[in-house]
Amino acid sequence: MTKKKPFVGQILEQLAEKAGVQIKIEPRYGYVGQITTSGGKKRYFRNTNFDLNPLGATEVARDKDYASYFMKLMGYPVIPGRTFYSDRRCRAIRSQKDIHAAYRYAYKLGFPVIVKPNSRSQGNCVSKVYNKRDFYQAARQALRKDAVIIVQRFIPGKDFRIVVLDGRLISAYQRLPLVVVGDGQSTIYQLLKEKQRQFIASGRETKIDMKDFRLQVRLRREKITLKSVLPTGKSIHLLDNANLSDGGESIDVTQTIHPDWQKIAVDLTADMGLRYCGVDLLIEGEIDQPLRRGQKYWIIEINAAPGIDNYAAGGQEQEDIVLAMYLQVLKAIDNLP
Repeated sequence: MTKKKPFVGQILEQLAEKAGVQIKIEPRYGYVGQITTSGGKKRYFRNTNFDLNPLGATEVARDKDYASYFMKLMGYPVIPGRTFYSDRRCRAIRSQKDIHAAYRYAYKLGFPVIVKPNSRSQGNCVSKVYNKRDFYQAARQALRKDAVIIVQRFIPGKDFRIVVLDGRLISAYQRLPLVVVGDGQSTIYQLLKEKQRQFIASGRETKIDMKDFRLQVRLRREKITLKSVLPTGKSIHLLDNANLSDGGESIDVTQTIHPDWQKIAVDLTADMGLRYCGVDLLIEGEIDQPLRRGQKYWIIEINAAPGIDNYAAGGQEQEDIVLAMYLQVLKAIDNLP
């Protein structure tokens, strides 16, 4: 059986002729490639990382804590939080900001809080925790992924991803958590298996992990199990984070997002030294309405290599937006000096 190529490589090969460039992809895994511009220059990409953003700005964006520091310094509203370290890192830098200090900070903030790795993406190990037991479980899981974790205040609101390239909006969509809807017969396990089947049928590479500790914690809070049967029409979200990589859904708002919110994303991208960026916003209210005086919003984080393959699987409209976006990316690369 022929191994399916990763999404980005497929798209770039599809668009190469139209963009006036040549694409050569490393054949074993398909995540790394060379772009030969119309002028004969060689550029490179690795998955969703392109030769568009400066290295320093990219490295800062990759570190959620550093990025938050500079965003706050420039006056952007960021979610209150602090970093803490693995025992090994604490010993190396002679810090007392270990997992127990993290818990004390979480307790001071007041539950629920958000716990997440500092340098991971795609919602990896992002947890909403309500008590000491769940906190330590989430923090230990996050510390297996990263030597640095962030503990943040939980703030309710609507979660949006806005993608910017060279001062222009490319795409925008609301992100919703993983949800199942009961039919009165199927267990939650069966509903999740059906959702996974639908993902595969649509070309979406998301894999639902039935053993994800966050899913188990969520079920426990709802006093149900994977064997439970939900009444017809009853919906329940099974993860608290809204990342598409974790099985979340999206609602496209590219055509309806108000210019005020576009400007925030465009300005932030430029201020962080980036040309190409995914800006994650948490807002009160609607994104198709202007920013009101006193209205609250927060920058969740930024991503210098936004991946939107799961978004593209949402339908033909989303696929067309993604194709147009990557065409613009290739043209921007072709025009690099």
